[in-house]
Amino acid sequence: MAKPKDKKDKDGGGTIALNKRARYDYHIDDRYEAGLALQGWEVKSLRAGRVNFGDSYALIKAGELFLFGAQITPLIQASTHVIADDRRTRKLLLHREEIDKLIGAVERKGYTIVPTALYWKNNRVKVEIGLARGKQEHDKRETEKERDWNREKQRTMRSHNRDA
Repeated sequence: MAKPKDKKDKDGGGTIALNKRARYDYHIDDRYEAGLALQGWEVKSLRAGRVNFGDSYALIKAGELFLFGAQITPLIQASTHVIADDRRTRKLLLHREEIDKLIGAVERKGYTIVPTALYWKNNRVKVEIGLARGKQEHDKRETEKERDWNREKQRTMRSHNRDA
């Protein structure tokens, strides 16, 4: 009897990369899921986990959204016939009304569009982008204090539970 496939197998692997720096540097207000226009060799490289997503950012040009700075390193065996540019600009795929909302927020309210995660969904690569406001230095210190406090709280709870 064949064993049932779990959700991770069906979707193709889950998370590819996270942009932890974005959560540290920005207050993320809204999140959107965008498709990513890729070439074949890029998909193969993503399946092998050869991506650097930390320095990437999204910009609006001529009413369309583009991802800059994401580095997808080509596999040697997968891209022999293609001249691969690992840092090329990639188009983000969103509905027109979502793009219009993002344009309005960026131009009128001073928001920034930051990619926060790269993941598989139904064998397609998706990018989670966030509408973000930049944090100031004191906000970053507050975030660090809160994270340290939560970590200390967890340690205390674990040691207390072991003693009981």
